[in-house]
Amino acid sequence: MYLSLSDRPDRTVAPTARRPRIPRVVWLLGLVSLFTDISSEAVTAILPLYLTAVLGLSSIAYGVVDGLYQGVSALVRIAGGWAADRSDHPKWVAFVGYGLSCVARVGLLFATGLGTVTAVITADRIGKGVRTAPRDAMIAASVPTSDLARAFGVHRTLDTIGAVLGPLLAFAILYAIPDGYVTVMVASLAFAVIGVALIGLLVPDARPRREARRDDVRASAPPFRWAEVADPRLLRLLIVVGVLGILTVGDGFLYLALLDRSGFAAQWFPMLYVGTNVAFLVLAVPVGRLADRVGRARVLVLGHVALLGAYACGATPGTGWVATAGALLLLGVFYAATDGVIAAVAGRLVPPGVRASGIATAQTVTALARLASSLCFGVLWFAVGPQSALVLVGVLLALAIPVALREILVLDRTAEAV
Repeated sequence: MYLSLSDRPDRTVAPTARRPRIPRVVWLLGLVSLFTDISSEAVTAILPLYLTAVLGLSSIAYGVVDGLYQGVSALVRIAGGWAADRSDHPKWVAFVGYGLSCVARVGLLFATGLGTVTAVITADRIGKGVRTAPRDAMIAASVPTSDLARAFGVHRTLDTIGAVLGPLLAFAILYAIPDGYVTVMVASLAFAVIGVALIGLLVPDARPRREARRDDVRASAPPFRWAEVADPRLLRLLIVVGVLGILTVGDGFLYLALLDRSGFAAQWFPMLYVGTNVAFLVLAVPVGRLADRVGRARVLVLGHVALLGAYACGATPGTGWVATAGALLLLGVFYAATDGVIAAVAGRLVPPGVRASGIATAQTVTALARLASSLCFGVLWFAVGPQSALVLVGVLLALAIPVALREILVLDRTAEAV
């Protein structure tokens, strides 16, 4: 049986030929994300402990840094989506984002204080904000609706392999060279360069708006209109993910709480990221299939039940390795149910010509909500301590989940009407 390697099926092939369920572009973008995540996660895995234990920053100061890490990309994410839709060249908009993050890796080699580290992290997150929506729009445009969440699951699986290898790389370097932070940064830069080369040389330049002209090949591409993004269903999604995002504590805070509660050696701190990412790696595709079958919006909200369980593991007195492992597993479930699924939901609530902007808008609201969460949780940690802070946020999340589920289920019934 003939399988076309292009993003769209060749209309001249025999009627028996079928489009591959996971197109080549999804795998290529997954490899780009794999190498890029090795680069970024190698640094991210040591950042919370480095800032608090080595530089001696308070929980409030770390909350500011973590908030920037979570939210800076939101400031440009919609702009990245708009540029991709407006130019009808999402690949090259994504390329600019990956390139900026690569340049930020060079800056890491010269960053020696909080100010310079913050500046480099900001540049890196801007690059992430520019590239995310165009990349996800290319994925959404390349697969049929029936396999959409599965395709995102495949991409996120490759992405998460990189997120596993990055902390392992940092752990191995620091285990061999206790003060080898510069070595980690050099290795991070090398993998970032590979990612940029892959997207520039191998990923096809898909044209979603041009491809949308299926009925009349002589027609001009439909104009970009912001009014198409402001769909009431997308606004409903934005409200739900915004509220849930405010109640999502950053991984670094939860890991620091586990370190405080369990008392394991600080040198193992990067391995917490590995545990979460391994769980995500195993679950991304199965949960994507589940979302396609039972409803993507439903899975998106119910994934926060796993996050609630992770909070409980971090707040339970006298916890040890069992509770730590449980928290990492539950975080993996949470990310498998939300990270790619939110793009799958948002991408089907707006027309194809503004898909990147719709995805970017949903991701922006999520990122801004998590920025606010990090800032507030840092103050809350400082005021009442890590365990009490987790209990308070957990109670609020438990109250929000059923309300969010009631408000969002309608999206599973209407997303295909676009």
